[in-house]
Amino acid sequence: MALLSIIDFLIFIIGAVGLLYQLVCIVMGLFTPVKKFPQAPCDKRYAVLISARNEQAVIGNLIDCIWGQTYPKELIDIWIVADNCTDDTAQLARDKGCHVVERFDQTQIGKGFALTFLLNTMIDRGVAKQYDAFFVFDADNLLDKDYFMQMNNGFHAGYPILTSYRNSVNFDENWVSSGSALWFVRESRFLNNSRMAIGTNCHVGGTGFMFSREIMERNEGWKFHLLTEDLEFTLDSILHGDKIGYCGTAILYDEQPVTFRQSWRQRLRWSRGFLQVFRYYGPAMIRRAITERDFSCIDLALLICPFTLLTGIRLVLGALFALLGFVSWQSQFASLYSGVSSGLLAVLALMGLAALTCIAERDRIDATNLELVAYCLSFPIYLISYIPISFQAMFSQPGWKPIEHKGKAKSAA
Repeated sequence: MALLSIIDFLIFIIGAVGLLYQLVCIVMGLFTPVKKFPQAPCDKRYAVLISARNEQAVIGNLIDCIWGQTYPKELIDIWIVADNCTDDTAQLARDKGCHVVERFDQTQIGKGFALTFLLNTMIDRGVAKQYDAFFVFDADNLLDKDYFMQMNNGFHAGYPILTSYRNSVNFDENWVSSGSALWFVRESRFLNNSRMAIGTNCHVGGTGFMFSREIMERNEGWKFHLLTEDLEFTLDSILHGDKIGYCGTAILYDEQPVTFRQSWRQRLRWSRGFLQVFRYYGPAMIRRAITERDFSCIDLALLICPFTLLTGIRLVLGALFALLGFVSWQSQFASLYSGVSSGLLAVLALMGLAALTCIAERDRIDATNLELVAYCLSFPIYLISYIPISFQAMFSQPGWKPIEHKGKAKSAA
């Protein structure tokens, strides 16, 4: 039927455009050096925003990393929202010289609500306006000692929003942590680095980014509360015409989930969040891509496109029309076989991309060569699991749940 043909055509076009764009980004990422911003004066005052829920095991390490930066300590203030904590996170942070705001709210749960509470408190106290920009970190993060210096250079270069290189402290722990770690390293090297080379906007990850006071004031603090508040912030900023840059010389390390159950739960929240973001921002992104010829809208629209939802609709309609006799079962099985074959080829290609990522970023990945080979082979399992996760996300309402962090030690360079 015509409807099935239209859906098949859409799936093919979206898949082909996405694949072609990935190939272009890979080539550019391989041959384009990381942009190094000119050395700038250390004259900006920064506030660090951290949402922490029962993070006493790890947050001290991050605080020590921030106080140990090469950027002047007197120009950095750390603000922590102890969000529904039942441990000593708040007192530990106070003892280390941080500003601490405690929040107890069991109805509005999640990082987005915690950041809103923190920034609203700072605004009400009249202190938010004294900062030039705001950094957002997760409590388990670690930083290279030049992190703030490098981000300051990018801020001076004219980027009101900046994201950074996202590495992992426990890359080599097991195949689950390595799957997440490879995903983020790949995004840094082959997506954000390439976006900078193209001159388009970058994608802000959930941690390791900064935004100017002007952005904060326009948003009246922090107004993003979807399950993927970082992506929501990215798209809202693009729709406002903001310039989002990537500082690949500022390196952050975070701790990845180590159990498949934790990883599943985290990625289920992300997948549901992508559907939310597409619902609220997808049409506006498409309109801006057409009316303003904004390539970043095309780029990010491909990122949030509900490909799994479209595929699910196609499978259901195909089966329904076959049951009603409008199309043959043979034609539907042929389409299914073609789709599965294409999917397997895509997984193999991504496994090759994992290997390419390991080769290109070998100096930054903390793992042995033998471990890297094993993790590249296991990477398809991590990716294939996204299929049932994406289907589950269409019907579930996953809430925000914290990931337990161990605080694995790593010396920040």
